[in-house]
Amino acid sequence: MSRIMCLFRRSMRLVAPVIAGSALAAMASAVQAETTRLGGVYDISVSGFKIARGSLSLVLQKNAYSAKIGMAPAGIGTLFSTGKGGAEASGWVSGSGVVPARYKMASRAADRDFFVDLAQGSGRVRKMRVTPTFKPNPERIKVRSKHKRNVVDPLSAILMPVKAAGGKPDASVCKRRLSIFDGWTRFDIQLSYKGMKDVSGRGYDGKVVVCSARWIPVAGHRPSRASVKYMAENRKMEAWLAPIGSGRVFVPYRISMGTKRGTLVVEPRKLDISGGRDQAAR
Repeated sequence: MSRIMCLFRRSMRLVAPVIAGSALAAMASAVQAETTRLGGVYDISVSGFKIARGSLSLVLQKNAYSAKIGMAPAGIGTLFSTGKGGAEASGWVSGSGVVPARYKMASRAADRDFFVDLAQGSGRVRKMRVTPTFKPNPERIKVRSKHKRNVVDPLSAILMPVKAAGGKPDASVCKRRLSIFDGWTRFDIQLSYKGMKDVSGRGYDGKVVVCSARWIPVAGHRPSRASVKYMAENRKMEAWLAPIGSGRVFVPYRISMGTKRGTLVVEPRKLDISGGRDQAAR
């Protein structure tokens, strides 16, 4: 039971990027205008067994974005956990970067409450509230001010701008390192090119760029912990990236990660999109 609950909590950390990203990818083949509204339902599974279900509502207006997600146990996950949670983020896409403004996350798992509220600006965290706080431990790498500069929150990290509009899915899309701060820890995600795939039938029809992903701990973690070592050495992490709108921004369509219990996968089941004029990305 504890293993299933651990996977549920881990999927909570993964679900924000892929739920928002999958729905955003659908905009590539959907109607586009100054404002686009999205809604979606997503399955989270381990070794093919569903453990949770996610939901999304998202608005993209010109360069401003806002997203809200929710998650609760589903399938066999209901046998082991009553945990649930959600997150929301807002900010702007500016040039080739993302400028987050606010990020909130609240969840409950294993009879514990988790809460994060980050006020951000100019690429750094200005104010924050986090529950629970870490217990003092001399081994833990301290999070300093420098670790909260030029970072994005986990949900805003799904927006990956390229240099110009009309970007085509190719190897260059994967050439990036994401600096992420979640309220407790600072970590980087290093992407590298792996291949191309064609996808269809879930709200986006077209090519996706397959990137391998590496989790790199920076601060807030304890290097000797088994979970930290496992994630740092994990070579079974993948993100499928798709273009949205004019192709100036790419986002995750699907995310998978190897775990000791099997492969954890987050992918869309159903997407609903409204607003604008046809502007398919081909």
